[in-house]
This record gives sequence, structure tokens and C-alpha cells, in this order.
Amino acid sequence: MSDNRDKYLVSTDWLADHMDAPDILVIDGSWHLPPTGRDGRAEYNEAHIPGAIFFDIDDISDDASDLPHMLPRPEKFASRMRALGIGDGQKIIVYDQAGLFSAPRVWWMFHAMGHQDVAILDGGLPKWMAEDRPVTDELPKVRHSHFSARRNAGMVVDADEVAARPDHVQLLDARPANRFAGEADEPRPGLRKGHVPGACNLPFGNLLNEDKTLKGNDELKRAFADAGLDLSRPVMTMCGSGVTAAILSLALEITGNKPAGLYDGSWAEWGGDASRDIQTGA
Repeated sequence: MSDNRDKYLVSTDWLADHMDAPDILVIDGSWHLPPTGRDGRAEYNEAHIPGAIFFDIDDISDDASDLPHMLPRPEKFASRMRALGIGDGQKIIVYDQAGLFSAPRVWWMFHAMGHQDVAILDGGLPKWMAEDRPVTDELPKVRHSHFSARRNAGMVVDADEVAARPDHVQLLDARPANRFAGEADEPRPGLRKGHVPGACNLPFGNLLNEDKTLKGNDELKRAFADAGLDLSRPVMTMCGSGVTAAILSLALEITGNKPAGLYDGSWAEWGGDASRDIQTGA
């Protein structure tokens, strides 16, 4: 299996050397869990990598769904990208304010909409700033561009597909262990506690180094094995609302294991639907 690390991750050194390239576009894809009280756009307005534009996953979502930040229809995604000045043929570098948290969700959204040339800044804004690299509060000038979007249905699964998955298809949940086990409340009110029957648990933080960069491939594979996965079999990913599940999908892709889809509704949907069975415990 191939190693996709250089394809999907770039270092702060690499970005510093390529920031002025005409085909490079930097995106701040920051999003924070509501209980943190943090506002990604407000923090972007205060300090961001020069030239970066802000990608709001709550706004660029499916208006017809009452679930949080569900993947929108291609028409809406394309319209939003054009308004942000994102066009076909650009290499997109996305980062977030937590290091590696919501940027993989943005990376996954672009892939799900057919745009393949997108990578993540390893370690994100915290690593960039820790190295005394430049930030600004100046908002970039945006020129409308042409963007084509075509949904890749194989990258997204829904609740029915999760429930009907064959025995050889594994389900991996990125939530913290205490939430997976049903021992802690969910950050969103009204959700039951526990997990999808038969799911494995790999908290996304287990895939990160102390500086919030992604661990090396051998460590990633060890983490998958410790979670009970057989990487010769397909893996669907999920989490609380489809954000940190993308970290699992990224790690699978980087280690050469194509995910079998990300459950976009994740626990926000499953845990809120009393008709769905749940399990508790590790």
C-alpha cells in the first residue's frame, strides 16, 4: 500500500517557501466545539496566516438538514467556493487554530466534492505561530473564480448504510473513550450516551503528537491495531458530528488504506434517533 503523507500533509517550512506561489490558496478551516466558547471566525479576524481565507463549515452546509454542518449539495458548495475566490486548478492548503482538529473535515469536504489537490498544514496555526512565522488581521481581497463540484458518493455514508453494513466492514468512532462508552455526556444536549453497536473506538487525539502534528505512519498503524481494526478490511469513520471522523479518514488515507466512507450525521444523528440501537461500555 502506498504512503500518501506527502500528498495530504505539508510542513510549516513547505508552506513558508510556497506561500507566494500563484496557484497556492491557504484556507483557515477552524471550527470549535460549542462548549469551548471559541469562535473560529473571530479568532481568524484577529490573526491568520497572510492571504488565508476563512472557510465556515457551519455556513457551507446543507440548509435542508437539522443536523450540524452536513455536507451541502454540489451546487451550494460550488457557489460558496466561487464567492470565496476558490477556483479549479488551485492547490489548497487548509489549517485550523487547534493544530489538527477541523482542517481534515475541510480537506474531506473538498475531496467529497471532487477537488483532489488539497493538503493540510501539519500542526496548523499553533505550530506556525510557535515558530514565529507571520500572521495578520488584514483580510485578503477576494476575486470570484470558477469552481466545479461533483459529489463523490463513495466518500459519504448515511445512517441506513451504517446500520446495514456487512460484517466485514468495520466502523471506527473518533470520540473520546468516555463518550464512546456512555460514561460522559455528549456536548450536544438531547443525545443518548453510548455508541453504534459493533463500532470500535479510536479517540482522534491518540493519532496526534504533543505539538498536534499527525503521528508517523508506523504509530498510526499501531493505533489502528490497538483499536481492534483489521486494515485488510474496509473501515467507515464517524465521531460526534462528522468533524474529527475526518482525522481518522486522513490517517487511513495517509497509511494507504482507503476509507469506506465517513458517516456524516455521526452521533448527532444516531444518538438523537430513538429508533437506532445503541451500546454502552468500552
